[in-house]
Amino acid sequence: MIDRDAVIAVLDAISDPRTGQGIVASGLAKGLTVTSDRAGFVIEVAPGDTALYAPVRDAAEAALKAMPGMTRVSVVLSAEAVPAPARRGASLSPAAVEQGRPKAPVPTDRPAHVRRVLAIASGKGGVGKSTVAVNLACALSARGLSVGILDADVYGPSLPTMLGLSGKPGYEDGAMVPHEAHGLKAMSVGLLTQATDAMVWRGPMASQAITQMLTQTRWGTSEAPLDVLVVDLPPGTGDVQLTLIQKTPLDGVVIVSTPQEVALADARRAHTLFEKVGVPTLGLIENMSGDIFGRGGARAEAERLGVAFLGELPLDASLREGGDAGRPTTLAVPEGVVARCFAAVAARVSEALKL
Repeated sequence: MIDRDAVIAVLDAISDPRTGQGIVASGLAKGLTVTSDRAGFVIEVAPGDTALYAPVRDAAEAALKAMPGMTRVSVVLSAEAVPAPARRGASLSPAAVEQGRPKAPVPTDRPAHVRRVLAIASGKGGVGKSTVAVNLACALSARGLSVGILDADVYGPSLPTMLGLSGKPGYEDGAMVPHEAHGLKAMSVGLLTQATDAMVWRGPMASQAITQMLTQTRWGTSEAPLDVLVVDLPPGTGDVQLTLIQKTPLDGVVIVSTPQEVALADARRAHTLFEKVGVPTLGLIENMSGDIFGRGGARAEAERLGVAFLGELPLDASLREGGDAGRPTTLAVPEGVVARCFAAVAARVSEALKL
């Protein structure tokens, strides 16, 4: 059993660089949670202090993992913009204005034994991003690559259904062992909770869950590293996206959209987010392309943004059927039109990632 006072003592042996106090005593360690065999908390700092506090986060993780009986540790470093106080009529110096601006978070390191990390984003929900992520992962695997997939949509996890998975992951030496299905290593918050559970979590809790699944899952080994980890992001440009950017260097992002302007506008915002933090957009995919939703919108948007157009995927019943049955269309109908489209997209993504 892990004693909370012992955890606090271990953490207070690590100094806050600003105050010189222990990180619990100084209030730096926020939301400290201690259970029988695990501990976690969040360090919230100004954007300009991420490099200063990254070693503190690493030292805290290492110290907690060294405690007898500790099986899981999660220490999240969160950078939030801290506005400078203003008085009526007062003007801020250029230095103060610059300090108050949000800056790109500093990524730490990629998950152990993972060569590439690829994010799949959409900006807008309901465009088939998870379907694309799963089938693209299968198409990459079909090229002979070792592939993992992380369901980062903590509020609406769909990976267990789409891959036909159930049951909690195993644990070995303090790390989660991902499920394996259709040649993929898979992890989802949906495997850690009941199917009917609602994730009533604020941003820090969601961020902590993503951090844990990303960094405390045994994706590969030194003898058999994972070639690429595909991360299925939730819609939007919020906490989960920023946590992922902060926690690991991303090698690229693929943005999924339907042809309509309402979806393309959000895809544009997603591209802007990743562009601001230096993550390359490998290209856009047009999903549900055809008579119902139109065709060509994503291709034209890719040209406007100056990024590659990776391909268009037709609105096909087999995609829905495969997702519901837990057998992705890429595998269920390998010679079909949809599978051939995904194979072409996978070839372009592999080339972009130099796999």
